[in-house]
Amino acid sequence: MQNNTNKCGFNFLTGWHVLYTKPRHEKKVFEELMGQKYISYLPLIKHTSIWSDRQKIIDKPLFPSYVFVFLHSIIDYHRTLQIDGAVSFIRFNNKPAIVKETEIDTIKKMIDNCSNIELAKQEIKIGEKRIIQSGALAGFECEIITINGKNRLLVRIDSLRQNITAELNVSNLIKTLV
Repeated sequence: MQNNTNKCGFNFLTGWHVLYTKPRHEKKVFEELMGQKYISYLPLIKHTSIWSDRQKIIDKPLFPSYVFVFLHSIIDYHRTLQIDGAVSFIRFNNKPAIVKETEIDTIKKMIDNCSNIELAKQEIKIGEKRIIQSGALAGFECEIITINGKNRLLVRIDSLRQNITAELNVSNLIKTLV
């Protein structure tokens, strides 16, 4: 990550930023970012919508109102805010939420290799920690939780202060020594 300070004293960091969008504008903002040649990522998960007469599987954003965009300069920062549907960039303690490349990769691997992915609805107390020993997520440390009686794992995305849960076969896990 590169650090740039402009004339106004705004401290800009090159890297993955989190663009907050108007509700249900994630796909539109993502498409516009891609059209303007920005490196961006919108994690989508399969979701079954149920109406009284039918069911339909739709792609739904994993993080509502969030689109990830890799910014190189303060100019990119201001240009992306001009996109219709963009609101602001996520900040924690008055600093931009910069997501690590490894965390983006973790999200991508979870979406590609796990079933029933969702954001954890509540802050979960620390449980047993394990390391995934096989599959695409091999080597990742996770925390085991039980939701609705199913074995699930919890992966913490620190820079977003978010938890993602997914189903995974417990036989693929080994205990950590910590």
